[in-house]
Amino acid sequence: MPVLPASITDPLWEQFQVLLPNRAVAAHPLGCHRPRIPDRVVFDKLLARLVLGGTYQQHADHTCSATTMRARRDEWIAHSLFERLHQLALEAYDNAIGLDLENLVVDGCIVKAPGGGQNTGRSPVDRGKSGLKRSVLVDGEGLPLGWVLAGANRNDSPLLRPTLETLHLFGFRLPPAITVHLDAGYDSQPTRALLEELGCAGRITPKGQSAPINHTHRWVIERTNSWHNRGFKALAIVTDRRAVVQNAWVALASAVIVIRRLLRRAWTAYRWDARPARRP
Repeated sequence: MPVLPASITDPLWEQFQVLLPNRAVAAHPLGCHRPRIPDRVVFDKLLARLVLGGTYQQHADHTCSATTMRARRDEWIAHSLFERLHQLALEAYDNAIGLDLENLVVDGCIVKAPGGGQNTGRSPVDRGKSGLKRSVLVDGEGLPLGWVLAGANRNDSPLLRPTLETLHLFGFRLPPAITVHLDAGYDSQPTRALLEELGCAGRITPKGQSAPINHTHRWVIERTNSWHNRGFKALAIVTDRRAVVQNAWVALASAVIVIRRLLRRAWTAYRWDARPARRP
């Protein structure tokens, strides 16, 4: 049984296949070498590991070994394929539906990282155990635009600048007026100075005041954090120690989220041959 519907995996793979570099495989002079495992098989295995979590050995079988999964993953990371896939998914959504870049929301999310490694630190919410923080930037609809990974012991406020700067990596045409919605953890004078420097308005929940989250615009990022953690166990419990691998998993999960939202929004507005019979 597939871990994700074919309506999501098929367009993901079609676009990912276009990004793959041309790789000429030379014939062995004795004709006795093992054939290369198809990229689609490895891609499906990595998707399964992203959704279900666990070790690479647990997802290996006669079709693909754990060594092949890790080697192909590193080969694709070296070409930034996962980040490019996420960017193409955002561009498709922007062309078909339109990103809400007038409202941006940033917040941090702490997850477990029991093996330690890069971007990890003592978690203040898990008795000092090793943890990782994702500082995520989303648009007004909650679509993940960018993120910064850091140790769980890092404060949210210093991560705001690099998180907002990830928006410029995609080359979108930004609206003249942008409002950044933040919680009380960002309520400080350096944050206001940063937003003024970037030409953004800020709506920051004041410290010491409790405001229902549904009365603000920040609820969308709480939903996005839930999509990341509940839909992809490899993000809820981070076992990869290298920063580039951690970032690749977040990029692949974010691409899945964008495609899923694109299908849901486009289902009522467009008609196409492979349109699902039911709204995703």
